[in-house]
Amino acid sequence: MRKIVKKKAPSILLGCALLCSSFASYAENFQIALGGGESSGQYALASKFVEELKKNTSHNAKIFVNSQLGSEQDTVSDVALASLDFSVIAINNLTPFSPSVGIYTLPYMLQSVDDGVKLTESKLSEELVQNTIRDTNVRIVGWTFSGFRVLTNSKKPVKSLADLQDLVIRVPKNEIMIDTYKAWGINPTPMAWAELFTALQQGVVDGQDLAIIDIESQKFYEIQKYMSNIHYNFLLEPMIMSETVFQNQSKEDQAAILAAGKAATLHSVNFLREKEASAKASLIEKGMIWNEVDETQWIEKAKSKVWPTYFESVGGKGKVNEALRILGREEI
Repeated sequence: MRKIVKKKAPSILLGCALLCSSFASYAENFQIALGGGESSGQYALASKFVEELKKNTSHNAKIFVNSQLGSEQDTVSDVALASLDFSVIAINNLTPFSPSVGIYTLPYMLQSVDDGVKLTESKLSEELVQNTIRDTNVRIVGWTFSGFRVLTNSKKPVKSLADLQDLVIRVPKNEIMIDTYKAWGINPTPMAWAELFTALQQGVVDGQDLAIIDIESQKFYEIQKYMSNIHYNFLLEPMIMSETVFQNQSKEDQAAILAAGKAATLHSVNFLREKEASAKASLIEKGMIWNEVDETQWIEKAKSKVWPTYFESVGGKGKVNEALRILGREEI
C-alpha cells in the first residue's frame, strides 16, 4: 500500500495543483502583498489597481501591507506557485529569480523619472516581462515608481566615498547592489526588508538606502539622522501576478487586469512627482539632515567595476546598449 501511495504521489500533487488553479480562476477576492505601508508608493499603486479592477471585472482584491504575508522575496515564490495572486516588490527582489531584469538595477542606469518611464514602456521591457514569465511563472502587470534610493545613516554626514568607509550599511539581498557598495570600498550587510527597521533601531547596521517617500512613510526619521542625495538606483517596484492565475482568467478579465496595471502605473508616476518634495521637506522638519553629494567618483567606480560583471546575466552588452539607446545615452 505504501508503494502504491508513493507511486501515485506525483499525480496527486499535480491534481491538487490543477484543483488550486481551477479555484483561482473563479476567485473574486485576490490577495495583494506589499512590503510597504499605507502611505507608501506601493500602496498608491495597489489601491489604484484595485479601484480600476473593480470597475471592469467582478473581482475584488485585499491589500496586505508591511510584509504581513512574508518578505518580498518570499512572496515572489508564493506568486510563482499561485498560492498568492499578486505582490508588489522592489525590482532587486525579482532579479535573483529572473536575472535579465537586473538591467533596471545596474548602478546609474536610470537617472530620472522620465528614464524609468521610457524603459518600462519600451520593447525591451516587454521582452523582460516575458522573461519573468519564462523564468519564474510570474507576470509584471504594473510598475511602482518610488524614486531614487537615497542613503541614510545614524552616525554622520556622508558627502564623499571617504565618509562612507567606516559605516555598516544594509543592502537588499541583491548581488548587483552588494557589488556596487563593494566597488565603493565597503562590505555591506545583506538583509531582508522586514528585518531592517529593527536592525537600524538596535544598531546592528548604521544605515541603508531607500526612496524618500518610503523613508518618510516608514518613519525612519525616528532612527536615522543623515540623508545623502545619491542616485545610483532608481527604485522601480513591479506588481507581479501569478501567471497561473492570469491564464485562468477570461480574455476579458486578462485585458482588464493589464489595463488596470497601466492605469495604476501612471498613477504611481504622478504620485511620486506630487509627494517626493513634500516627503523630503517633512523629513527635514522632523530633524533629518540633507547632504548633497558629488557623485563623480561614485559613478566611475560603480560603472567600471559593476556593469561588466553583469553583462552576461542581463542578456549581454548588446542589451545594455539597447537600454542606453532607449534612454538617449551614449553606448558603451
